[in-house]
Amino acid sequence: MTFSLFTAPAQEPSQFVGFGGNVIDRQAEHRSDDVTEKALAEPNVRLMLLRNGRCYLRETEMGLEPYFRLNAARMLGADLENAILLGVDPDGPVVAANGGIEPEELPDGIKAIDYRSINMQGLLEPAAAGAMAQAASLLAWNASHAFCSRCGTRSVMRIGGYKRTCPNCNAEHFPRTDPVAIMLTVTKDHCLLGRSPHFAPGMFSALAGFIEPGETIENAVRRETLEESGIRLGRVVYYASQPWPFPYSLMIGCFGEALNDDIDHDATELEACRWFSRDEVRAAIDRTHPDGVFVPPASAIAGVLIRHWAQSE
Repeated sequence: MTFSLFTAPAQEPSQFVGFGGNVIDRQAEHRSDDVTEKALAEPNVRLMLLRNGRCYLRETEMGLEPYFRLNAARMLGADLENAILLGVDPDGPVVAANGGIEPEELPDGIKAIDYRSINMQGLLEPAAAGAMAQAASLLAWNASHAFCSRCGTRSVMRIGGYKRTCPNCNAEHFPRTDPVAIMLTVTKDHCLLGRSPHFAPGMFSALAGFIEPGETIENAVRRETLEESGIRLGRVVYYASQPWPFPYSLMIGCFGEALNDDIDHDATELEACRWFSRDEVRAAIDRTHPDGVFVPPASAIAGVLIRHWAQSE
C-alpha cells in the first residue's frame, strides 16, 4: 500500500471552492460566555449582517464590502443581543448578527444579496465569502434551535453562539453540520450527470444525497448513486469538500468507479440522467454543447469535480 500524504498537493482542492476560503481564527479554545460582548467592545470590531438568506453589502470604490463598524450596524437594526463571534482575523474581531431592515428599505449604497448569487457571481473575495458561510450557518442554527429538544424550554446562547444550554434540564446543544455526499460517477472515458426538476433548463450536475447515521462516506456515495441512477460503484475516493450554508451543510465531494453502464434513474429525484463523454463535458463547461447542456460553475463543488475529471486524461 502506498502512503500518499506526503505526495499530496500543499494546497488541497477544498481551498478553491466557493465558501472555502475562510481564514478566521475561530478561537475555539478561548470562548467564554461573554466573548461576543468583549469583541463588540473592541474599537476595531467589524460586523457582518445577514437577513432572510441575504447578506448586507456596502458599495465602495473597491467593490462590495460585507463588514460594518458597530455604529453603522446599530443604524441598520443589528440584533446585537443574539450576535455571534466568528473569531479573529488579521484586522480584528469579527461578529455576525441578524440585520433589522428589509432589503427594499435599506439606505442608498447598501444592498442585500442572497448567498447563492454572492457565490455564483464571485461578489466577495474568498475569505469574506467563507466568513459569510460560517455566519449564515451559525445564525441559522441558533434560530432553529431556540428551544431545548429534551424538555422544550427556551434555551440560552452560550460561548459566542457555539452552544445553547437549557435553564430547565441543563441540557447542552451544539451546532450541527449536515454531511452531504456529492459524487461524480466515472468510467475511463465517461461521467454520469443528472438533472433535478428544479435545475435551470439545460443544466446537468453530479448526483448528491445526505449521509445517514451509521454510514461511511464511501457507502453513502455508493447507496445514493445506486438509488438515483441504478449504477453500482466499486472504488470511491474523496476529493474535496465545501461548506454550504443552506442552512448548515458540508458537501463532501467524491469520485466513484462505475461497475455497470445501464442507467435506471429514479424519476422522482431526477428529470434525466445520462453518460457524457469527456469531450461533451468540456463543451458543456464552455457552453458550446450542441444540446445546450451546461454544468455548475467552478465555485460549486459539483463544478470542481466535473472540471477536474474533464481536464484529466
